Amino acid sequence: MSEVITIANQKGGVGKTTTAVNLAASLAIKKKRVLLIDVDPQANATTGLGFNRSDFEFNIYHVLTGRKGMSEVIQKTELEFMDLVPSNIGLVGIEREASEEKDFKLTLKNKISEVADRYDFIIIDSPPTLGSITVNALAASDSVIIPIQCEFYALEGVALILNTVKVVKQTLNKNLKIRGFLPTMYSLQNNLAKETVANLREYFDDKLFRIGKSDDLVIIPRNIKLAESPSFGKPVVLYDIKSAGSIAYQDLAKSIMEQKWAR
Repeated sequence: MSEVITIANQKGGVGKTTTAVNLAASLAIKKKRVLLIDVDPQANATTGLGFNRSDFEFNIYHVLTGRKGMSEVIQKTELEFMDLVPSNIGLVGIEREASEEKDFKLTLKNKISEVADRYDFIIIDSPPTLGSITVNALAASDSVIIPIQCEFYALEGVALILNTVKVVKQTLNKNLKIRGFLPTMYSLQNNLAKETVANLREYFDDKLFRIGKSDDLVIIPRNIKLAESPSFGKPVVLYDIKSAGSIAYQDLAKSIMEQKWAR
């Protein structure tokens, strides 16, 4: 049975899509069957994997509006064990068109159930908002990973996503759990980055990812290869597997596979 993980943070620019794409790819190179679902209207996960609108006729919009089944929009990627459900800007209209329909908040969950047995992991890249699309993603998920950018305002707004998780858990998905917080865009030369990690250790230590059995944290560095890889339409494991960014996401994938996890 697959585990469904949403990558979520209402704050933009924190490495959410980078995490969704590269975690999915890092799990796939470990021969885990992975489906990446892009539910962000910006479609950065889709384009970051080298797809453009001419490569597919239907996308997640058509799934959420009931016009297509999930299996009908799945695209193969360069990685043997990784598939993609693409998005595009048309998804913006979903908030207006369907959000008030009865049971809309459970639409994604119901659609995922059609294909869940094909995959070990289903990773959802959610938009940088806490609207009905993100609620759909959380309602469909076993867990959520929250990327936290290592900068001054890093923890500002964390209460919002935590409250959303709490509300979804109380109303739509009683089994939803926080898989972990993930420090991103870390620079050794930046004292604020070190302070952010220290604050995360203080408040969320049991929800941080570890490397193996050590107390060393999985931290995603600022890395030029990570920044460059989307422009080449590749996850970093295909662009430069030995780069610091690639190694960090492989550590995250390994931590998730090793973590004791009770649904």
